[in-house]
Amino acid sequence: MHKSKIAGVGSFLPEKVLTNYDLEKIVETSHDWIVQRTGIERRHIIADDEGTSDMCVRAANNALQDAKMTIDQIDMICVATLSGDYKMPATACLVQSKLGAKNIMSFDLNAACSGFIYSLHIADQFIKSGVYKNILVIGAENLTRILNYKDRETCILFGDGAGAFVLSRGEENEKNYIMTSNAHAEGSLYDLLWASGGGTRHPISQKVIDEGSQFMQMKGKEIFKNATRAMAACSKEALDATNTKLSDIDWIVPHQANLRITEAVSNLLDFPMDKIVSSVHETGNTSAASIPIAFDMAYRDGRIKRGQLVLLTAFGAGLTSGASILRF
Repeated sequence: MHKSKIAGVGSFLPEKVLTNYDLEKIVETSHDWIVQRTGIERRHIIADDEGTSDMCVRAANNALQDAKMTIDQIDMICVATLSGDYKMPATACLVQSKLGAKNIMSFDLNAACSGFIYSLHIADQFIKSGVYKNILVIGAENLTRILNYKDRETCILFGDGAGAFVLSRGEENEKNYIMTSNAHAEGSLYDLLWASGGGTRHPISQKVIDEGSQFMQMKGKEIFKNATRAMAACSKEALDATNTKLSDIDWIVPHQANLRITEAVSNLLDFPMDKIVSSVHETGNTSAASIPIAFDMAYRDGRIKRGQLVLLTAFGAGLTSGASILRF
């Protein structure tokens, strides 16, 4: 079995910013109310003439540059997203074309906010088994275009952005590699966070539009409870699988859903908040993009360094969850 290493990381956040003060003019809320409950201060909004694939390309190019690789060296592209450019084809196919890659496996994966962990888990298997040598894994979301800005429960939370890892086959004696990953789903909890209209069960119709059921709907208290439980459980599973002590972990990079959820996970794991990467104040919840964006921000500012032990953990609609431990 081969080892997968993280050869490069990159991210992209759109230039346009929507602050809490901007939201005060749209929906009944306030800056202080949002910060107190979520820790979010602002979120980035995709440009009017761009789509999810455009953010993917920018993040991917940054990751390729960090890996000192070119697109012709990539064997596979996986895009984790629930907000692709089109129903079909896969956004990954558009990204492949825009990057100039030729005839390589390209597909989307929808595990909502756990999508990047799921994609990392899958890409790791392709490299371990020897099928591919270099894989581009991207998490990207364009959520602000599918939000109901009359629903205070959801519209204050989400933003747009993309992040990417380049996974490569390591040498036999590679010390920096993905040590373990896991992925789970509890389908019985699907209706805690979902969009009931707009799919094939309830296609777009005047009734769906009038009800607004094509927009995201969330049961906040239940999501909070299950999110903290799932992220802590996945983290402990990863630690047990590698016989790693929590005290040996240099950084935890969790899904950036809500600062209060992060604090709750910190308490459940008894892990210090000052060793948990948080970017939610700047980005809001970018779903599948949140972990690679937060990771790249901490890498660029010098917090995360090569050789450090990092734990990634996430939960999402489904309810999906997962975790990974890597020696970066």
